Amino acid sequence: MNTFELKILDFIHSILGSTFSDNFFAFITRLSDGGIFFIILGLVLLIFKKTRKVGITVLLSIIIGFITGNLIIKNVVARTRPYDVNTALEIITKRPTDYSFPSGHTLVAFESAFSIFFYNKKWGSAALVLAALIGLSRIYLYVHYPTDVFAGALLGFFTALAAKKITDLIYNKLSKNNKV
Repeated sequence: MNTFELKILDFIHSILGSTFSDNFFAFITRLSDGGIFFIILGLVLLIFKKTRKVGITVLLSIIIGFITGNLIIKNVVARTRPYDVNTALEIITKRPTDYSFPSGHTLVAFESAFSIFFYNKKWGSAALVLAALIGLSRIYLYVHYPTDVFAGALLGFFTALAAKKITDLIYNKLSKNNKV
């Protein structure tokens, strides 16, 4: 599988590789470093009553995703990163020190985007485009295999769905008691 995926990474570099793409994808990927952008987004959404439910869902999905993706799955699968397999390519971004599967950057971007999408299709669609660009940046920068990114996106969907169900359940219970 790694050989086939490395060929995909090399193909992407052959068609997209340029100084502009290097700079663009390095910038895009930094939006997801440590999940900070999405954590701040969730906190901002908490401020306003109209978006508070979305903010709770975003933050809850980030917590669920961090535990399942970064703490559990990455360490169980323990997949080597592509740049450690193909050492001929010069990496233009900071080398992550954890395992490759699933992509944590992609996970946090998609769980946040889906959390927004479930409540607001317009803003959620824009967030999903950003999440897809973040996923592509991880492949372009040679720090993840395509299956790492796919798994991050898929896990992001399910963590966002779980967070939405939990948030809706809490809101329904609180609204029955007139506390929301």
